[in-house]
Amino acid sequence: MTTTVMPAAFIGHGNPMNTLETNRYTECWRDFGMRTPRPRAVLCVSAHWYIDSTAVTIMAEPRTIHDFYGFPDELFAFDYPAPGLPGLFDEITELVAPTWIGADVDMWGLDHGTWSILAHIFPHADVPVVQLAINAHKPASYHLELGARLAPLRERGVLILGSGNVVHNLGLIDFGAGETGTDWNHRFADAVREVVTTRPEELVRINEHADYRLAVPTPDHFFPLLYIAGLASAAGQTLQPMIDGYFGGSLSMTSYSLAGRD
Repeated sequence: MTTTVMPAAFIGHGNPMNTLETNRYTECWRDFGMRTPRPRAVLCVSAHWYIDSTAVTIMAEPRTIHDFYGFPDELFAFDYPAPGLPGLFDEITELVAPTWIGADVDMWGLDHGTWSILAHIFPHADVPVVQLAINAHKPASYHLELGARLAPLRERGVLILGSGNVVHNLGLIDFGAGETGTDWNHRFADAVREVVTTRPEELVRINEHADYRLAVPTPDHFFPLLYIAGLASAAGQTLQPMIDGYFGGSLSMTSYSLAGRD
């Protein structure tokens, strides 16, 4: 008897308006959802829950958080009423012990890094969703290792997603640049691609790249990729590009998938 191993993915989520739009990125996310076996739950590591500890949401009905400003009313009205799965907390804490994990009863919920992509991956909001906070005080190695220790969840029907952007420098964004990337954006994104598609465990050393400080001025959007690289390392697998792209010169929209097994 074989055990189904769920796939995993890192999604370059970009602009929150992708929630409401149909474009080549959202079509890719929707296709991923259609090809994925129905999971018992989704565990999402979102760039937008970047706090001073490692925590997991445990509420039965997580609220939809609109953690942004300056967008149309239609986006603020968007609701993603997926249930939570409080019991997943115990499974996670067992797997990562002795690492301490906090239980979030009411502080957070589902932020736009999660629901903007799930609106396309599972548009009916009928799969339980849990978020894992990124501990801002921990180094890259911590996040890679934590991702690796979560690997058994894939055999328990949990789809693990990272949501951020490989390159994310809003301070240098040029909206007139459209779907193009600067030279340094391309260089860094290409270097990341070479690592995660061949030796994902070495992604922790990407901060040595000459363009790292421009591409990753803060690590919140990059660290979710480390969790998926950790899963790949634990499984002896590599990541595969789902879609490539750039926006505004200083964002990369690349997404990566980790194959499952029937």
